[in-house]
Amino acid sequence: MQLGQNPDGTVQTPSLDEASPAGWYTGSPTPGAIGPSVILGHVDSRVQGRAVFYRLGEMRPGDEILVTRADATVAVFVVDGVEEYPKDDFPQFAVYGNTDHAGLRLITCGGEFNETTRTYPDNVVVYASLVSSHAA
Repeated sequence: MQLGQNPDGTVQTPSLDEASPAGWYTGSPTPGAIGPSVILGHVDSRVQGRAVFYRLGEMRPGDEILVTRADATVAVFVVDGVEEYPKDDFPQFAVYGNTDHAGLRLITCGGEFNETTRTYPDNVVVYASLVSSHAA
């Protein structure tokens, strides 16, 4: 799934009304290219409950992430770190800013779900670096 920007300039997210896959933010490099490629997904959905990034916050440094690309190659990333940030203090430069290597940012919601507002107060961000690639 490809994601762009909303009219207000924020990054689009996959639909909450269906079991959506994770989506690549087209304003970021493709996975495996120099710079921080950004993939967003939900922790849960209104329809299915647990979603594609339900366990994202459990990732640890050294874990592998495989991304199958449109050219039928697989980019292999290794997790550098996992952080949780309040949405109102999201570190845009650390997540979206240029890097001198092929990086990956996986983003989902985090923190304690607010039943009143039906939202999460935080974002979980997994930072990873490309270590190899191979045919799918």
